[in-house]
Amino acid sequence: MRLYNTLTRTTEEFVPRDEGRVGIYVCGPTVQDVAHLGHARADLVPDVLRRYLQWREFEVFHVRNFTDVDDKIIARAAEEGRLPVEVAQRNARIYEQDMARFGVLAPHVSPRATAHIFEMLQLIERLVELGSAYESGGDVFFSVRSFERYGRLSGRDVDELRAGARVEPDERKRDPADFALWKAAKPGEPTWPSPWGDGRPGWHIECSAMAATYLGEGFDIHAGGLDLVFPHHENEIAQSEAATKQPFARYWMHNGLLNVGGQKMSKSLGNFLTLRDALDRYGADVLRLWYLSSAYRAPVDLDPDRLADAAAGLERWAAFLRATAPRGDPDPTALDPALFTAGMPVGDESDDLTAVAEARGFRERFIEAMDDDLATPRAQAVLFDLVRAGNARLESGKSAEALRQELLALSGVLGFRMEAAAAAGPAGAGLVRGLVEELLDLRQAARARRDFAAADGIRDRLGALGVVVEDRPDGPEWHLAGPS
Repeated sequence: MRLYNTLTRTTEEFVPRDEGRVGIYVCGPTVQDVAHLGHARADLVPDVLRRYLQWREFEVFHVRNFTDVDDKIIARAAEEGRLPVEVAQRNARIYEQDMARFGVLAPHVSPRATAHIFEMLQLIERLVELGSAYESGGDVFFSVRSFERYGRLSGRDVDELRAGARVEPDERKRDPADFALWKAAKPGEPTWPSPWGDGRPGWHIECSAMAATYLGEGFDIHAGGLDLVFPHHENEIAQSEAATKQPFARYWMHNGLLNVGGQKMSKSLGNFLTLRDALDRYGADVLRLWYLSSAYRAPVDLDPDRLADAAAGLERWAAFLRATAPRGDPDPTALDPALFTAGMPVGDESDDLTAVAEARGFRERFIEAMDDDLATPRAQAVLFDLVRAGNARLESGKSAEALRQELLALSGVLGFRMEAAAAAGPAGAGLVRGLVEELLDLRQAARARRDFAAADGIRDRLGALGVVVEDRPDGPEWHLAGPS
């Protein structure tokens, strides 16, 4: 398997630190508010990676933290008249609930920053002893110029960093690029005792301490959003490697961001859709199919047409599963899903060895795509090809059971819950219907204002997605085209 490593800017062969075992650290959210749809991608990418590695029979240990003490949390608590810990606990709980709905596997450990103050203080003390950090007015700052390799991850030059370019100005710093490891206590803020007086940790030190606690030095994969490369991940590397003289993380995996109208989805810009609302509107599997239709490192635009594509695509998979669903009593000669575990050859249990061989070919193509830097668009294309082949077998009166089971197995590796989607019925529990009818409302509005070009464009677009629209005297009616 090959993965793109942000640290080296190359796609490298993935070799874990410990044979057969993989440690993954994911930078989790700062829980001042509920998650928006953009946050979901930062958890989805490592979720798919974890599922795939486990399917390939690796033992995976997955850590995702919560930043539960931060300026933003303190400010939100003041607005709500609550304690910061109340705000953080509430939003962390909601985040976990939303991720479970999204189908993201729960991490093996989900540490809170406030539960690891001791480890942070130990790391800061070590940096002060080594001369890599210094105390100033009760704050402790990391000296960026003391770490020669600073800027290796982000490609930034220390001499070019200026206050205001994601660098906080502070007259107590020796250099504008230095960053806070410990912040002196302020009225109304949560504090902990330290050798430099009461205070609280800086943001960057949290992940260094928690990652080392659970994964050790030189762990395998550090994941997070592209927006965290600088300064957060750059600073994690500097403080960790300055203290230990060892590599911090071996592979850095960054997902692209979600954009709305060309701008990053952000609460500060007010252009966000909460994950909870997105799940209500589109459903978990449609959002997953939409996200995984793009390379994980590429930016993604929130596009209703692309979401409609995903809904229609998911319905094609579900329709094939419904068409091949077992009828009546179970067939004792049917293929056992256990035969489709990774690395195990598909047996000759089927009465149609041609279909078994065909299924094996789709599996090999799927693995080839996923081994190429987690190329989920290609992996999903394999599944669409598989469904087309399965429908062709059905039309010719042949068994498609081997392809059915392969679709269930491979879609499950990507995190789809296809058995539930198939059971939900042709409209995917109302999801496809809602999306189509929303577009038809737009079409009717266009016709009402005599914008027939726009109305025809919507109808043509729906037709390309397999939705047949028929205009009737009492309004349009629609149905899905037959399997293709």
